[in-house]
Amino acid sequence: MRTFPDDLVRAQREWAATYRRLADRPGRTELRRRLYRLSAQTFFHPSWQRRRPAPAAWWELRERGRSAGNTGERLHG
Repeated sequence: MRTFPDDLVRAQREWAATYRRLADRPGRTELRRRLYRLSAQTFFHPSWQRRRPAPAAWWELRERGRSAGNTGERLHG
């Protein structure tokens, strides 16, 4: 299992929660904007600057975001 910085995992969990909320309420501009911001925050995170992640690393990070279950629903932005 890889180790990821806490803020990167947190951003991925928030991304997953926002994505679920947007799926429940499509067309919500504020949720789409938040999803874009979180996508950029995750993709351009400083930990990726040394070396771009392999697809397996992205998959693992996304799984960690999903494994948060509904705890991400408490996150508001």
